[in-house]
Amino acid sequence: MRVCVIGTGYVGLVTGACLAEIGHSVICVDKNTAKVSLMQSGKSPIFEPGLEEIMQSNMQAGRLQFTTDLAVGIEHGEIVFIAVGTPALPSGESDTRYVEAVARGIGSNLNGGYKVIVNKSTVPIGSGNWVQRMIIDAIAERQQDITGFDVVSNPEFLREGSAVYDTFNPDRIVLGSNSPRAIAMMQKLYAPIIERKFTVDNYLLPPVPMVITDLASAEMIKYAANAFLATKISFINEIANICDRVGADVTHVAKGIGLDSRIGSKFLQAGIGWGGSCFPKDVSALIHTAKDYGYDAQLLKTTVSVNKRQRLLIVEKLQQVLKILKGKTIGFLGLTFKPNTDDLRDAPAGDLLQALNRLGAKVKAYDPVISQVEADVTLVTDPEQLAQGCDALVLITDWQHFHNLDYAKLAKLMTNPVMIDGRNFFNPEDMAKAGFYYVGIGRPTTANGLRSTSALPTVTNELLAVS
Repeated sequence: MRVCVIGTGYVGLVTGACLAEIGHSVICVDKNTAKVSLMQSGKSPIFEPGLEEIMQSNMQAGRLQFTTDLAVGIEHGEIVFIAVGTPALPSGESDTRYVEAVARGIGSNLNGGYKVIVNKSTVPIGSGNWVQRMIIDAIAERQQDITGFDVVSNPEFLREGSAVYDTFNPDRIVLGSNSPRAIAMMQKLYAPIIERKFTVDNYLLPPVPMVITDLASAEMIKYAANAFLATKISFINEIANICDRVGADVTHVAKGIGLDSRIGSKFLQAGIGWGGSCFPKDVSALIHTAKDYGYDAQLLKTTVSVNKRQRLLIVEKLQQVLKILKGKTIGFLGLTFKPNTDDLRDAPAGDLLQALNRLGAKVKAYDPVISQVEADVTLVTDPEQLAQGCDALVLITDWQHFHNLDYAKLAKLMTNPVMIDGRNFFNPEDMAKAGFYYVGIGRPTTANGLRSTSALPTVTNELLAVS
């Protein structure tokens, strides 16, 4: 099938490249000339494992193209994806100006022939009908009678760092539309994925489940999924903070409750909270939507509040061990909000850095994919440089290769060999043997083989005011 994808961020670029990989002819459109030139050279503007290889192979095969010409993309596509950003406004609602601009651009360039317009962007509930109206209005301005299109909501559920895998191995595919013709075309588009033709050991798995529903329900599914996962993380972080005070180990607690089939083990890793481009924006947008319709979403508000507090818990743990932080040097292991991505959007490291700077600490950081940041932090190029002269290391991002560092060597390079494990990534006993005073999240402190169950103080109002 012929596909046009408008917008080449994480969602648009991965979607376009992977649809080309399963055999479709894809043109990706972006108005950023420099970005398009980079992609035309076979380079990905984002760090996403496996993506660049798929781009290059499908460009060579003639199935994947990049352009700044919206008209060319729309003329090419039987199916046209809208995959532009919908960032959060200060009020918490989604900024839909880019979606509106694309919808009007589609209406201005439709020239006959039936097309399916797909909302892949995460948009406020009701946006499917709104996009349809924008397209119709743009067509009317041209005084042409072109009505051969339908709008489908097809929310994405991609995890940054695993987006290519998730595209080929989705838990489900959600399609929202009242048009049987549009649904049929989308089923044909996704048939190779539904039939697991690109899944390892596909003969062991049933077809990918499809949820076919109306536009509003499809849009709500996306928000509800992210809100639930964010709530689950905030829940286990709340439990971790209680574990800190009573001497329990949250990793054992999480394992114990995760074995309950009604709960499950995923998203029960306590740490410094969630971030990134999706959870913060989507939870805030859902709270705002509820308010628009006269409902106070108290549980979701508490989810956000717990997450805000959790980011600053690291400061309390540092103060508990080092006392005064003014003049101390703190090293961050990782900066991105999760591993296998270069995304710093709403990463917990940002709030923590701001708080430490305010308290007079110097912060150094090492991240394997970040070479520059717009923040008051000294970036170094290897873990040894990071540890040199540090009073504490803080594990921010659980990059897998951080497991393999020589921590006994790092401990000797430090002024104070303290490790604050913000992701409960390390084995406490191993870190103690390496010479560290180890502090996790909701886990007993470990040093030289000894474990302490002393409780940590609560997050202060002064610290909360920082963010």
